Amino acid sequence: MIKNRIDVITLGCSKNLVDSEKLMKLLEENGYTLRHNPDKVNGEIVVINTCGFIGDAKEESINMILEVCDLKARRRVRKVFVMGCLSERYMAELSDEIPQVDKYYGKFDWAQLVDDLARSAEVDSDTAEASCPLRDGIGEASFIDRVQTTPRHYAYVKISEGCDRTCAYCAIPIITGRHVSRPMDEIVDEVRLLVSKGVTEIQLIAQDLTYYGVDLYKSQSIAQLVERISDVEGVKWVRLHYGYPTHFPMDLLRVMRERDNVCKYLDIALQHVSSNVLKRMRRNINKEETIKLLRTIRREVPGIYLRTTLMVGFPGETEDEFEELLQFTKDMRFERMGAFAYSEEEGTYAAENYVDDIDDNVKQTRLDRLMRVQQRIAEEVSASHIGQTMQIVIDREEGEYYIGRTQYDSPEVDPEVLLLKNDNAVEVGHFYMVEITGADEFDLYGKIASKK
Repeated sequence: MIKNRIDVITLGCSKNLVDSEKLMKLLEENGYTLRHNPDKVNGEIVVINTCGFIGDAKEESINMILEVCDLKARRRVRKVFVMGCLSERYMAELSDEIPQVDKYYGKFDWAQLVDDLARSAEVDSDTAEASCPLRDGIGEASFIDRVQTTPRHYAYVKISEGCDRTCAYCAIPIITGRHVSRPMDEIVDEVRLLVSKGVTEIQLIAQDLTYYGVDLYKSQSIAQLVERISDVEGVKWVRLHYGYPTHFPMDLLRVMRERDNVCKYLDIALQHVSSNVLKRMRRNINKEETIKLLRTIRREVPGIYLRTTLMVGFPGETEDEFEELLQFTKDMRFERMGAFAYSEEEGTYAAENYVDDIDDNVKQTRLDRLMRVQQRIAEEVSASHIGQTMQIVIDREEGEYYIGRTQYDSPEVDPEVLLLKNDNAVEVGHFYMVEITGADEFDLYGKIASKK
């Protein structure tokens, strides 16, 4: 156990990561030393930021809590705090089942943790006397600053919280509540601060990015926000995550087409294509509207790469409806795609109104078939780049390679570009023009043509 050090463990999505980074900044301001997702937990205090989205994520979070509580029982850790989505939704149950945790915090009250630590009589006196912004209210810098855990050159910027959609299967609105947009000026200030620290790539994230601004500005304002961010000097790439297809803001397409530093990449979760399934999912869109939207996006933003997420095994999904989804995937040829099998989440419309009537083996078979189709498409997309010269950013060194990405690839989830160290001399965080010399199922291979 290392005194006055806090190990922060983040589970789940990039939105959770942003929360952890901002919490870490407040802790740092109060005199603590910090580590994020350490290989070996041995801080005096451990904070676990949990995910509660689907069954597997819940299980991972609970296992992590139990693992750290075991360290506490063996006096390897003094205090354990739990925050995040799982804690927000199941705080009472967790408190009863795992009382070894010193305190549970919800998704939105975690900043109170800093105040609790500063007030605790057990905290080291020097730390207790450190300035605690929560005592007099969090200053503006505390809202936009963070301890960056991503590589220095890219960062996630959360533009809103919550979701107003009523998708039948989704527990996110139960956890996060109604959609709340952040003020545009505050977001732009955060981007400027990040750029001043060396960030050149901004990953915009939200539960529903395309709904941004409806509450504050009475209209969908994502296009205006992206324009303002792309105007910030030093921003080389802006990438958009988690759009929603219903009532898609078409003016965003003009911005993506006209702005060179807005990546031709859009992450838009479709879930299904069968009109019957979409209706049962309460997605408020049908097959024809979905296809029309995708064709419009591709027409208005030539060369765009689309990432989507699809679901198999939703209650009542027939074999014909699954085949419809399979054919849709073949026809649309998504450059990037993920998929998952339906998992019933308590409290959702689907859990209360539908029977989870599809056998798990059938779900898995459908998922495997869908992903085999997508694998072939992804391989063909990768192979089409051989011989091209593409701009990439270098993320890291790994073994005998430098690892980079194109504008069509988001960190951690999309293909990467590998450059042999012996054949290339590059710097992490810099942009280069790279000739693509090879491709495999997951990655591209290349050599430097020039520095951008």
